[in-house]
Amino acid sequence: MRRAGKYILRTLLVIFTILVWLVLVAYLSINTIVKGPSVEARDLFVTSMLESGQMKWVVGMVLDSATVTEIVEKNSMVAMEQDSDASLIQIAETPAEEEENTEPIVVEKVAGDNYTGTMMIVRDPSRVFVGTTYPWGQYGKTLDTIVNEKGAVAGINGGLYESSGNAGGHPYGPVVVHGEVQNMTGLAHQGLVLIGFNEDNILNIIDINGMGEAQVRQIIEQERIRDAVAFQEEATDANNHFVKLIINGERREMNGMGSGANPRTAIGQTADGKVLLFVTDGRGANGHLGATALDLIDVMERYGAVNAANLDGGSSTSMYYNGEYLQTSVTLYYSNSSWNIPTAFLVAPEQ
Repeated sequence: MRRAGKYILRTLLVIFTILVWLVLVAYLSINTIVKGPSVEARDLFVTSMLESGQMKWVVGMVLDSATVTEIVEKNSMVAMEQDSDASLIQIAETPAEEEENTEPIVVEKVAGDNYTGTMMIVRDPSRVFVGTTYPWGQYGKTLDTIVNEKGAVAGINGGLYESSGNAGGHPYGPVVVHGEVQNMTGLAHQGLVLIGFNEDNILNIIDINGMGEAQVRQIIEQERIRDAVAFQEEATDANNHFVKLIINGERREMNGMGSGANPRTAIGQTADGKVLLFVTDGRGANGHLGATALDLIDVMERYGAVNAANLDGGSSTSMYYNGEYLQTSVTLYYSNSSWNIPTAFLVAPEQ
């Protein structure tokens, strides 16, 4: 019995020593990045960590708040005051004869310096809608579950939500599904932007920062919003979120790198109405850091987006199509699934 106790004690001691060693190595590695010769590497690390839901605290281990604030301010995005102009989109009733590919849904791989992305092009914007787990509970559902329960053929993760502990049950900001307002909690979150489609199937990107429920409901009614979620435009040492990428054909300007590199989810629309759904890997997946705001803008512009917005990314990023994940979250546990989420942009079957 005494010998067995010694073996257990030795085993625990070995495990403890390994854990201490791993923590020390991680700390020294991070310290080398942020205090090494490369300012660009430091800034990319800091901005990327601040965009994560669970790892923001790492930055505070190695840098003081004043330095963090300085890094954020010099690697930020210039504010875009204008909202999307629906009149710039003219939805094509029939496919243009000169287009090479007239498939209803086209999926293409997009390669970047630090990411691999998947672009889904949906020709008919009326097929794109918001699916949710409403009525809200403590836990959300995986993207494949939402897609299949709503009878859709494809989907990407949606808007801002409470993600602690991968519960994913509660969205923040307005959620509209087929004209029904399903959520209005969380309007106090700074920098909320409404992202969704009106009854003419045109993507709207509308700043609702600081608005009360009555004001937001009025906008939803006036703009005839049929399906929408919200994401957050906020760049501080607490949150590093951004939304507007391209508005009315105008690229967003940036200071420095603009943002960190992370897994991303974005939505856009071309002048003839096609919907662009784009996701990327990152945070070590496939050896990639992820996409920056500049990467998203470049890709959306290359695919002809007149308006484009960043959605919730990081571990939430996922794309599902025809019974399989084309892109998943970044952890091994969720390599063929997704985090629990309350909202998603879905693609209905072709009529």
